[in-house]
Amino acid sequence: MNVKDINFGFVRKKWFIITVASIVGVLLIGFIYAMSVRGEMLNKAVAKVQKKLKDDYQLNFLVDRFSFAGLTTVEFQKVKIVPDSAEQLAAIDQFKVSVKLFPLLSGNVQLDQLDLKNANITLVKEDSTANYDFLFRKKKDQDSTQNTLTRTLAETVDNLLKRAFQAVPNNLNMENVSLSFQDSSATQAVRIPEGSIDDGDYDIDVFLNEQEAKWNFKGNINSKRQTASVTVSSENKDAEVPFLGRRYGLHVRFDEITFHLDDVVRKGKENLQVQGGWSTKNLQVKHHRLSEEPIVLPEGAADGGFVVSENTIELLQGTKVQVKDFTFQPKVKFSRKPKKILELAVHTGKFKAQHFFDALPTGLFENLDGIQVDGDIQYDMDFKVDIDDPDGLQFASKIDDSALKVVKWGKANIAELNGPFVYEAYEDSVKMRDIGLSTANPNFTPLDQIAPILKKVVLNTEDPFFYKHNGFELDAFQLSIVTNIKEKKFKRGASTISMQLIKNLYLNRNKTMMRKFEEILLVWLMEQSKEVSKDRLFEIYLNIIEWGKNVYGIKEAANYYFGTTPDKLTIGESLYLSSIIPRPKTGLSSFDYTGGLKPWVMKHFNTYGYILNKLNQLEGEQVPANYGFYQVQLQPKLRPPRPRGVPDTMMSHDNIKDMVDDIDNEEKIRRSLIEKLFGKEATQEQENQ
Repeated sequence: MNVKDINFGFVRKKWFIITVASIVGVLLIGFIYAMSVRGEMLNKAVAKVQKKLKDDYQLNFLVDRFSFAGLTTVEFQKVKIVPDSAEQLAAIDQFKVSVKLFPLLSGNVQLDQLDLKNANITLVKEDSTANYDFLFRKKKDQDSTQNTLTRTLAETVDNLLKRAFQAVPNNLNMENVSLSFQDSSATQAVRIPEGSIDDGDYDIDVFLNEQEAKWNFKGNINSKRQTASVTVSSENKDAEVPFLGRRYGLHVRFDEITFHLDDVVRKGKENLQVQGGWSTKNLQVKHHRLSEEPIVLPEGAADGGFVVSENTIELLQGTKVQVKDFTFQPKVKFSRKPKKILELAVHTGKFKAQHFFDALPTGLFENLDGIQVDGDIQYDMDFKVDIDDPDGLQFASKIDDSALKVVKWGKANIAELNGPFVYEAYEDSVKMRDIGLSTANPNFTPLDQIAPILKKVVLNTEDPFFYKHNGFELDAFQLSIVTNIKEKKFKRGASTISMQLIKNLYLNRNKTMMRKFEEILLVWLMEQSKEVSKDRLFEIYLNIIEWGKNVYGIKEAANYYFGTTPDKLTIGESLYLSSIIPRPKTGLSSFDYTGGLKPWVMKHFNTYGYILNKLNQLEGEQVPANYGFYQVQLQPKLRPPRPRGVPDTMMSHDNIKDMVDDIDNEEKIRRSLIEKLFGKEATQEQENQ
């Protein structure tokens, strides 16, 4: 190496040292400058936050003192958040917040440390206003609205996840932090005496109304990897999750619940996959739309996740739900554009039937408690509906239960229906009387002593495929779902005669999802076991159903309305009696003061008289004009008084409206039935008569 090369190397090293020193010098000068003006920058930042909260949410952000307490830490003293024209939302004696330095240099704000001391957040609802209404108020910023509208569903969910993780610091210290909710009736409060998050790990105790209940939150959260886990356990077995019951009527209790978010996978703006799961021990849920009794789930778990694309969200393939030894993999997909489409599917494959019954929530279906079955079954269901246009609903349900055998019945012992038994007739929750289903009861009428025309008419109006199906009529069930979606409530059931029997014999009258589910299970088991013949089921049905106020069974009905016996009923009387089965207590309102039928009943006579004729079921019957409509005469003692200048009615305006709604629904069933029996042309033919 010559002298020239040595000099060149020395010069190059010298310039490198000078360059680095210059950069460090510039950064040092910038840092010194920043430190000298950061107080002014903080003032501007706080003012900006105050203005934004005021403009966008009508919130007043009040603070006595604030200052830097470190390089990236700001301390606030005596903070209050007060909405315009509403009660104070939050009061905090002291809080410190620090952000991560390196993400901050790139413009990304990530919380690093948060300290809260003596913080009280109070949610107040008074009449129709609340101090948290700002959460649901739309911003005035139109550009923000437009950006939201152009986001894909995947971007929206991704944005929510990022914001949630950015809002959670790696380190958190809390001292005397409380959250309360109060309305005109009561106040509930949860308090954390002390708690912390240490590098993502946390173990925090939360108290309800001081010492009324205690929950422990334990787990880990990693904002960088966007993963989280939490196990919530309760030391008080009867402790109820606060706020939900009073606000939504939802009552929730549990011993332990675990949630875990394991991975978030992003594939551009169009695809987001979220993987995780949950598990629970002794979960209890009660809501009046679900069940009158608590739904108790001793143990359950789900693992999988969901995938979000531009306009859809669906469960990941392979997502599994497990309750005890029963497992299944549901498929759920919701599309928001161009139409709101909901798709559901369950394909279980073969599984042990007993595992399914063992998995049913404890005490929810008391009629099935203790049931023992043998054999494997398989269930397949596909469901698809446009929420805004449910008439095109697609629904398919099939079960392979050929190997199923009931070894022992539960509380509802279906086999006992073959012998004498006593039916307890209730009106709502009031017991009316006992009705004996045997020859010992003089009002009991064997099936062969009931007029054939009455049996034909009732079958056609209530369940024309009773002797062919296995307890369910898929078309009627589909129509029921469509109607309930439109009405956004349980407006109509899809009750076959078998379903009506189960409902009357074993179930209460509460219209809840769980009661309907129990009805379906009992009907399935009753029909599948074939322990009771169809004739016997029909015989029981005709002897227990309500035909008027405190009028039960066909013998009482024939005598009450017409002073006759079941074997002598005419076609007109039979058609009338079939018309009031859905509305037995309104039966007398079908008659005017002369004892004749009112015009609105004519449509029922024409429809089902036409069906009877098309099915050749009127052979051997005397068929007067209009199928006996004008020959039906109510007993004089039951007729309403002659009206004096007012419409003749025995029904209120609301009752008439309900009846019109029911008749409209029956009209849809009528058209569907005629079309199914005779084709589309028959519907038009009958309407033109």
